Amino acid sequence: MATHKLLLLPGDGIGPEVMGEVKRLIDWLNSAGIARFETDTGLVGGSAYDAHKVSISEGDMAKAKDADAVIFGAVGGPKWDAVPYEVRPEAGLLRLRKDLALFANLRPAVCYPALADASSLKREAVEGLDIVIVRELTGGVYFGEPKTITDLGNGQKRAIDTQVYDTYEIERIGRVAFELARKRRNKVTSMEKRNVMKSGVLWNEVMTQVHKREYPDVTLEHQLADSGGMMLVKWPKQFDVIVTDNLFGDMLSDIAAMLTGSLGMLPSASLGEVDVKTKKRKALYEPVHGSAPDIAGKGLANPIAMISSFGMALRYSFDMGELADKVDQAIAAVLASGLRTADIKSEGTTSASTTQMGEAILKELQKLHA
Repeated sequence: MATHKLLLLPGDGIGPEVMGEVKRLIDWLNSAGIARFETDTGLVGGSAYDAHKVSISEGDMAKAKDADAVIFGAVGGPKWDAVPYEVRPEAGLLRLRKDLALFANLRPAVCYPALADASSLKREAVEGLDIVIVRELTGGVYFGEPKTITDLGNGQKRAIDTQVYDTYEIERIGRVAFELARKRRNKVTSMEKRNVMKSGVLWNEVMTQVHKREYPDVTLEHQLADSGGMMLVKWPKQFDVIVTDNLFGDMLSDIAAMLTGSLGMLPSASLGEVDVKTKKRKALYEPVHGSAPDIAGKGLANPIAMISSFGMALRYSFDMGELADKVDQAIAAVLASGLRTADIKSEGTTSASTTQMGEAILKELQKLHA
């Protein structure tokens, strides 16, 4: 049995709490002989700044590059609002994405049957929802240069962020979306703002070319990103795979999160290119919910997104699709039993702490392996 190297980066806020439930799951998989994971733990975000005055140390960056996958919690909080911009907690995550060349971010939005009424939309709009947003992660306005704030004098300043995309960046994220769609319902919706942005014109052009040249069997639709946001809250089940740029992907995936009932339900995977020789790819897996400093340390955090993110690691990094399916089934069974953390609590359900939810999911997984 192969040994897989994991770097755990719990981070800040509720990150360590939800990571603890993943660690519990990993320990059981090891002890039961189902898989073999070798884990190391590092600092990122505010915790790294407190220890080293950087958002991630060179040592932990080296560990990330050496790992088969990085499991990431969350970063940030009011405590670090005044630190220098270049070492702000979020810079650690951005560096991981950039240095590991994690260009493809996959954010599934699945509405479990038991949570259809927890969504802000009507049950009929979200029941059975299963979509994936594929977000380009290493280009666009978040990384484009110049990125400056200039003092113009007389109390005036000018801020500049630059939206930049090259053809190859659009082609490779398009291929990820089309390949994923082939394993699902064979439909891709590409979203941009070609009506007002030159980058959107190029995005539309390149997606159309890649589709015609390499994936004519997949249905391709084009939609303006603002209209796409509206449609996500009007009738989200019309979509299968949505592919978009870094900025729009950031916003649209958070919209999709609320369709499922809570940000605490949404996992994500950030993937690099497949190495031609080793057939492996760098990867980072993280929940979308952020550090939630207002509830940190209170045992209120929902660990499902963190556990689901580890499930995505099983699927995309370690070719353990059957085990990943069982993790999903265990989560669905616990939710069907009526157990709820505070963010998804509704009348007639049973309150659970972070630890209680994690333990319940592990027990269901153990039943599936009995």
